[in-house]
Amino acid sequence: MRSDYVLYAVAIICFIITGTVAAYAATQQLWIVIPAVVGLAFIGVGYTQRPRQQAGTTQMAISPPPPPPTMTTPKAAEVVPETKIEEKIEPQPTPIVEVKPVTHDLLEVKGIKDKRALQLKAVGINTVEDLAEASPQELASKLKIAPYFTGKWIENAKAIVEKT
Repeated sequence: MRSDYVLYAVAIICFIITGTVAAYAATQQLWIVIPAVVGLAFIGVGYTQRPRQQAGTTQMAISPPPPPPTMTTPKAAEVVPETKIEEKIEPQPTPIVEVKPVTHDLLEVKGIKDKRALQLKAVGINTVEDLAEASPQELASKLKIAPYFTGKWIENAKAIVEKT
C-alpha cells in the first residue's frame, strides 16, 4: 500500500475528531484547532510522499497509431516494357548430395556452457557423440571436477544421440 494513502487516511481521521470535538465541546477551541492542524500536516506529508511521474508522461500514455503504408508507383522512365523471350529449358541432372552424419554441438547438452565446451574440446571431446562415448570418471579426472557432473552430461549426451 502506498504511504501517501495511509497519511491521507490519518488526516481524515483527524478531521473527523475535529468535527466530533466541535459538536460536543464548542467552548474549548484548542481541542478543535489541534486535530485540524495535525490533519492538515498529514495531508501535506502525504502529498510529498506520492509517487512522481516522469517528465513528459501522462497517467494514461497512448502511443500514436502507426502511419499508413505508402504505395509508390514506378515512374514512366523506370517502366521496362515486357519482352517475350522464348527459351528452351533443358532439365538438368540432379546433383549427388553426400550425406554427412549428424553431429551435435556440445552446447546442446544441458549443463554445458561456452567455457565448459572449450574445456571439453581441450581434452579431445568435440561433439556430443564423443561425450556420449566418454567415461565419467576419466573425464572428471581430466577436468578436475566431480564425476557426478560428468555423469549427468554423459546421460544428457546419450539422450540427444538417441533422438537422432
